Amino acid sequence: MFRTCTIALLLSTVAAPVAAQQDLSGVEVRTEQIAPGIAVLFGAGGNIAVSYGSDGTVVIDDQFAPLTTRIQTAIAALGATPTKYLINTHWHYDHSGGNENFGRTGAIIMAQDHVRDRMVAGGTVGGNATPPAPAVALPVITWHNGITVHLNGQRIRTHHMPHAHTDGDSVVWFQDANVFHMGDIYFNGRLPFIDLDSGGDVRGVLAAVEHVLTLANDESVIIPGHGPLARRNDLIAYRDMLREVIGVVEREKAAGKTLEQIIAMHPAARWDTNPNASSMGDAFVTAIYRSFDRPADENTAQEHSHH
Repeated sequence: MFRTCTIALLLSTVAAPVAAQQDLSGVEVRTEQIAPGIAVLFGAGGNIAVSYGSDGTVVIDDQFAPLTTRIQTAIAALGATPTKYLINTHWHYDHSGGNENFGRTGAIIMAQDHVRDRMVAGGTVGGNATPPAPAVALPVITWHNGITVHLNGQRIRTHHMPHAHTDGDSVVWFQDANVFHMGDIYFNGRLPFIDLDSGGDVRGVLAAVEHVLTLANDESVIIPGHGPLARRNDLIAYRDMLREVIGVVEREKAAGKTLEQIIAMHPAARWDTNPNASSMGDAFVTAIYRSFDRPADENTAQEHSHH
């Protein structure tokens, strides 16, 4: 029962800074051990991965600033030292809202290039304004395609997935432990939110999921940005959903149907079953339709012109 309540709470938190105005006082941070020296923390906002051992504690994403103390307590309860390294899967406030607090305690923050750019500039996510981040909250180590960090006996590889949920998403692969943190490229148990304003594109989400499926096997543990832990079969089902709904929208748009006409067909209805999800069927269909308004090669050109 406790697990169900926690997940319901988790899923009710929207993938946007509006959650910053939510009352987070009742949020409990729950810990699940995945592998020796690797755990996942569930609270409000994005799921957190923790790698801990003799080289120091590595944290992937950090939820909202008001939860930092509870997150630090949960990390200490693992027997881990205070956070030394922090990786953001992308720039959204429900995944990087604790950066300032962790930065002030000396954590070295790392992320993809576009994450830093967007945090410096601030912007709007899902209609909610995110102010520019203070310097202490910014990533100090950034990558374009990815890096490998060798800590706690793990090869922790980051892979940039261009124009997916945003333009700065990284999948974090604990290669030796066979664990993946997919950030908001993967919403487990609900439809995804595609942040078009932050350079997101549904085709990039599908490409990223396909890529992880080439690396994962049946023993892999997959941490979604939101929702419970998953296995490869769960990710395959998600991939199939993406393919099917994208295929319908693409086909009907090419046939001349308007967005309103395609929404009226409810192509995502079969998966639109979570009443607390931040992205419902109509919003997802709209994001797919709008993704096709921007040519894929334009995204590629933007990606290459950045460097």
